[in-house]
Amino acid sequence: MNQVAPFHPSRVFAQPDMTLPRVMVSPARYIQGPGVLAKTGSYVALMDAKCYGILASTRSQQGETSQVIDSLKSSGYETVTATFGGECSLEEIDQQVANLSSQGVDALVAVGGGKCVDAGKCIAQRLGVPIVVIPSLASNDAPTSAVAVLYSTEGVFTGAEFFPQNPALVIVDTEIIADSSPRYLAAGIGDAMATWYEARVCINNPNGRSTVGARPTLAATAISEICARTLMSEGAEALDAVRKSEITPALENVVEANTLLSGIGFESGGLAIAHAVANNLTMIPRVHDNYLHGEMVALGTMIQLAMEDQKEADEVGRFFAEVGLPMCLSQVSLAADDAEIDPLLDQVLRNPSVLNMPFEVTREGLTKAFSDMDELGNAIVSELGDAPYQALHQS
Repeated sequence: MNQVAPFHPSRVFAQPDMTLPRVMVSPARYIQGPGVLAKTGSYVALMDAKCYGILASTRSQQGETSQVIDSLKSSGYETVTATFGGECSLEEIDQQVANLSSQGVDALVAVGGGKCVDAGKCIAQRLGVPIVVIPSLASNDAPTSAVAVLYSTEGVFTGAEFFPQNPALVIVDTEIIADSSPRYLAAGIGDAMATWYEARVCINNPNGRSTVGARPTLAATAISEICARTLMSEGAEALDAVRKSEITPALENVVEANTLLSGIGFESGGLAIAHAVANNLTMIPRVHDNYLHGEMVALGTMIQLAMEDQKEADEVGRFFAEVGLPMCLSQVSLAADDAEIDPLLDQVLRNPSVLNMPFEVTREGLTKAFSDMDELGNAIVSELGDAPYQALHQS
C-alpha cells in the first residue's frame, strides 16, 4: 500500500498553549447550474494544470464523464481516464495511484457519487495534485470538504482521512441532478438536515469542536440553519421536480443546500450523534447493502433529537415522512431486539463526535433514545402513512 503521512487539522488549530480558535474552511470555488458540465474546460482555466486524470465509474463514463472529457479536450487539455471500482477503500486508492502516478497528470477530476468523490480526494493527495469534484448526485455533502470517509472493501466504515486543502473547484450540473432518481436527492436531504442540529450542539457546547478540530464559526452555524430551513420549506417541491426531470428554483436551492451549505456546515460547524449513528450503521450488512448514507443519517438525526427535544423530533419526523426518509428502525430493516443493536451502541459511544453533545451520552441514555425514536417514528407512520417512503424504495 502507498503510505501517506496522515494530516490532522486539529494538530494545526488546537495548540495547547492557546484558546481554541474559530476556523472556517470551504472549497476555493463552487459552480452550480444547468449545463455547467459542458463548460468544464473553461472553468479549469482558473487552475494551473495541463493533463487531467478523470476518475469515474463505468456507468458515469458512458454519461456525464464524456461531457467533461469533451469539454477539457476542446479547451486544449489532455485527459487520462481511470475507472472507479465502487468502494472508497485503501485498496482501491492504492490501485488508482499506481495507475495514474506514471501518466503525467497534474490535476484530478472525480466524477460520481460520494464514494468516488472521497476516493478522488485521497488519490489526489497521494499524487500531490489539486482536485476538481463533479458530483453526479446531490445525495450527500462530500463534494466540498477536505475530508474523506474510508470503508473496507466490504463497505464497512473504517475511519476518515483529512487533507490540508479543500477541492479547488466543485461543479454541480443541475440538469444531471434533475435526471437522477429522487431517492438520491431525498438521501441528500437526510444528510443535510443533520447539519443544523449537529452544528447547533457543537457551538452551544463550550467544549464542542468542528470537523477540523477547532471551534465552530458563527458563519458556519448560520449556514447550517439556513440549510435546514431551505430543506424543510422546499425539499418536497424539489423532489417533485426530480420526479418530472424539471429544473426549478426549489431544486436549485435544495441542491445547493445538500451540497454547499451542508458541506460547509458540517466541516466548519461539527458533527454529533447523528453521524456517529449513521457511520456505524454500515457495520450491519443488510443496512449497508440496502440504504444510502443520507438515509442512515436521517435515522441518526431522529435519535439525536430524541435525546434533546421530543417536540422538535416530532417536527423533523413529520418532514421526513413527507419526503420519504427513514424515521424508525423497521425502515432500515432493523428491530429493537436485533442482536446487532448492542454492538452498534458500543461503536456509537466510542465515536469522538459523541463528545460534542452538551451532556454526557451514556449507554442507558442512548438506548432510550433509540427506543424513543422508534416509538415516535412508528407513531408518525401510523398517523401519516409511509407512501413517500415506499415510493422511493420500490424495486
